[in-house]
Amino acid sequence: MPAESAPDSFTFRAAELIRSIPKGKVATYGQIAGMAGEPRGAREVVRVLHTQKDLPWHRVLAAGGRITLPGQGGVLQRRLLAAEGVRFNADGTTPLAVYGWKGESPPPVS
Repeated sequence: MPAESAPDSFTFRAAELIRSIPKGKVATYGQIAGMAGEPRGAREVVRVLHTQKDLPWHRVLAAGGRITLPGQGGVLQRRLLAAEGVRFNADGTTPLAVYGWKGESPPPVS
């Protein structure tokens, strides 16, 4: 089993957390990093999202509920979230108090 897919790897833990975000909810890069055991690993979460194509990437946002993808990527992310019922403030942020996922269903540890 490659190190990145081992259950004790950051990549595995982060990917499982991202898979656990339910439709209509969002999490931040930093939140996923902290829950996966690396509180300063937000950039690593971005790497996980780029390398693991089967994840619901659109449910992971920057701090404050911001979409930071440029151009059409950000437009698509907002469209996908809106289709799941996620709403946005006038400034383009998602109210995390309403739509933020708190990790209610943490992934099982093998």
